[in-house]
Amino acid sequence: MRGIFLLAIAFGFVSTLPAQNLPQPQTEQQRDLTTVKESSAATNPAPTKTAAPPVIPHSYALVVGIAHYAHLPAKAQLRFADRDAEDIYTTLISAQGGNFPAENVHKLINEEASLANLRHELEQWLPSVTTPEDRVLVYFAGHGFIAGGKAYLAPNDVDISHLSGTAYPMEDLGRAISTQIHGKWKVLITDACHSGAITPEDDTAQVNHSLLDLNTSTFSLTASRDREQSFESPQWGGGHGIFTYYVIHGLQGEADSSGDGIVTADELADYVRTNVRLATKTLQNPTSDRGSFDPNMVLAYNPGPPANCSGPNCPGTPRYGTLIFQTNMDGVEVWLDGKSLGVIDKTKPQRFPGITPGPHTIKGVHLGYEPDGPREEQVYPGQETTVNIRIVIARQRNHAAEEPFGKGLEFYTRGGEDNYKKAAVEFQKALQIDPKYSKAALYLGRTYQALYDPGQAETYLKRAIDIDNDYSEARLSYAAALLDIGGYDEAIRQTNAVIQRDPKNGMAWYLESQAFVRKGSYDPAIDAGQRAVKFTPANAEAHLWLGEAQRLAKQCPAALPEYNQYLSLSNFNSGTGGQLNYYLLGSLFGFGVKKRAAQQDIWRELRAQANVGICDCQWMQKQFQAAAESCQKALAYVHDEPYANYRLGIVYAEEYNGNGNTELLKEARLHFSTVVALIPDTDEAQRSRKYIANIDAVLLH
Repeated sequence: MRGIFLLAIAFGFVSTLPAQNLPQPQTEQQRDLTTVKESSAATNPAPTKTAAPPVIPHSYALVVGIAHYAHLPAKAQLRFADRDAEDIYTTLISAQGGNFPAENVHKLINEEASLANLRHELEQWLPSVTTPEDRVLVYFAGHGFIAGGKAYLAPNDVDISHLSGTAYPMEDLGRAISTQIHGKWKVLITDACHSGAITPEDDTAQVNHSLLDLNTSTFSLTASRDREQSFESPQWGGGHGIFTYYVIHGLQGEADSSGDGIVTADELADYVRTNVRLATKTLQNPTSDRGSFDPNMVLAYNPGPPANCSGPNCPGTPRYGTLIFQTNMDGVEVWLDGKSLGVIDKTKPQRFPGITPGPHTIKGVHLGYEPDGPREEQVYPGQETTVNIRIVIARQRNHAAEEPFGKGLEFYTRGGEDNYKKAAVEFQKALQIDPKYSKAALYLGRTYQALYDPGQAETYLKRAIDIDNDYSEARLSYAAALLDIGGYDEAIRQTNAVIQRDPKNGMAWYLESQAFVRKGSYDPAIDAGQRAVKFTPANAEAHLWLGEAQRLAKQCPAALPEYNQYLSLSNFNSGTGGQLNYYLLGSLFGFGVKKRAAQQDIWRELRAQANVGICDCQWMQKQFQAAAESCQKALAYVHDEPYANYRLGIVYAEEYNGNGNTELLKEARLHFSTVVALIPDTDEAQRSRKYIANIDAVLLH
C-alpha cells in the first residue's frame, strides 16, 4: 500500500492480506525504494514540549492516490490507494489534526493523477505558493518502479514499456523539494509500491544512492525498509494500506505519547513504526530520518486527554490495543471519541488497531434509530476488544409533534418573512413536544437561516446533527449556515464528511464550490461545481454556483451557459422559493452579506444573482446593451440588489462614453446613488461617490 500526509515518501509492493494471516515472504522479495535512513532515537531525543498551543505556519499539501492505472494489467491494480489519499485529505483539513486550509490542499485521485498534473503540482503550484516560513506536505499513494537503475513514481497514465517518458523521476522530486518548494517544515510521506514482476530490476543500492539529498527542514517517513513488502488489506479500518492507516490515526492524536496535544515528527515515526511492526510481525518496518528535521515541527494538534500508557513510562509493555466493531444492521456509522471511523455492515466486522490503552467513548448511529451509546469501552494494551453495536430501537416520534411540524412546513414552503416567523413558532412547538425530532430541528435551523438569524440557525442545525450524527441533510444545511457567517473551513469539513459517505451528492459538491469561491480559491471551486453538475445535472443551483466560480475566475464563456441553465431549470413559481433557503448565501460581489429573506423570498434572490452574473460577464466582454438588459432583469427580481445597481451605473456610463447621451448619465447617477444608500461603507460606495462627482461635473456644463 502507500503512505500519508505532511511531506514524506515510501515505496513498497502492496500485498492483500487474508482475513487473519499475514503472507510469508516471497523467494524473490520486492524491494522498497526509500529516501531516508533509520537512525537511533538516542541520537536525537524527543524535544521538550510545553503546554502552550503551537503556532502553526501557513500550510500547503499535495495528496496523490492512485489505485486504478490506465495502462497496467489487472494484477498490478491497487485496492485502497485512492481511499488512503481521501482519508489523508480529510485528516489534513480537520480542525484537530493537520489544520490545513482546504484550498491549500490539492488532491490528485486516480485519473486526475496524470504525469502532467503531478509535474504541474510539484514543480509549478507548490513552488509558486510556498514561502520559507511555511509548512509543506506531499503524500503519494500508488506504484513506484525502477528502470535503468533509476527510481520513478508511477502516475495514472504510466507506460511500463517507456518509464523514462511516462513516470515521474525521483530525482526530479528531490530537486523540487530541496530547491523549488519553500518551507521551514517539510514532510514527505509516500506509500508507493513497485513490483518486481513488472520491472524486475533490483539494483536498489544504486537507486537509493541517487535519491533525494533532502535539506535539514525535511521529515521523511517511509512505508518500509529495502527488501520488504508494504501491505494493504480490508482489515485495517475497512480498507487501507497498513502504513497509511497508522499515519492517519497517529495524526488524529493516537501518536501523542506525551499527552500535550501536539503530534511531533518523532512521536509519529515511533507510533507508526511500532504499530506496523507489531501488525505485520516485523515483516514491514517503516523508517524515518530522525536527524535532519526541525524537532519543533508540528505535524498535528489534537488537544484532549493524555495517552494512558505510552512513551518511556511503559517500557517493555505493548502500547496499543485494538477495537473490533460489529453491528446487527447495515449502514451503521461508528464513532470513537467524537470522530467518525466510517460506516460498517453487519456481515463485515471492522478492526481498528493502534488505539491508546484506557477508556474510550464509542457510539453507533443509524438515521431514524436510537443510537447505541455514547458509552465507555476499555482498551487494553496488546489486546483486542470486541465492541457490539446494537441498533434496535426505531425512534418513536411523538405523534403530537407532527401536527405543528406539518403547519410549520406549510408556512416555510410559502417563503417570505411573515411565513418564516410563523414557521419558526410551529417548529419550536414540535421540538418542545419531541426533543429528539431531528427533522424539526433541521427545519427550524433553516427557518432562522432564511430570517438571517445566524446564531439561532447554527444552534438548531447543530442540534439536528447531535440528534442524528449521520443526518447528511442536516450537515449540508449547517454547512450553508456556516458559509453565511464566514465559517468556510468548517463548512468544507461538513461537506467533505457527506462526500465521504456519498461521493455523488450533488448538493455537497455545490456547497463546497461556494465555500471555495468565498475563500477566493476558484480552481477547486470550479472542480467542485463541475462535479455537482455531473452528479445532479437537473439541479438548478449546481449550475448557478459553477457559473459563479467560472465568472470570478474570468472564464465567462464557460460561465454564461451555466447561468442560463440555472435560469431555465429554476423557471418556476416563486412560491417554492422557501425550499431553497439553505442554498442561498451572502453576496459574492464584495458587499458582504445581504438582507436576504427577511425582505424578499430566496427564489427571487437566486434569480437576481444569476442575472447579475450574466450582466457582469457581458460587461467584461463589452456587450454593454446586453449587460444593461441583464442587470435590469436582476433588479426586476430584487430592486435593491447592490451589485446590479453598481454594475448598471458603470454600463450606462460606458454607453454615454460611446454616444454622448446625457440621459444615460442621469440613469447612471441614479444607480450609483442607490449603491451609496444601500452599502455606504464599502469600496464600491466610495467609487460610486467619485462617479457621481464626475457625472455632476458633466451635467452642470
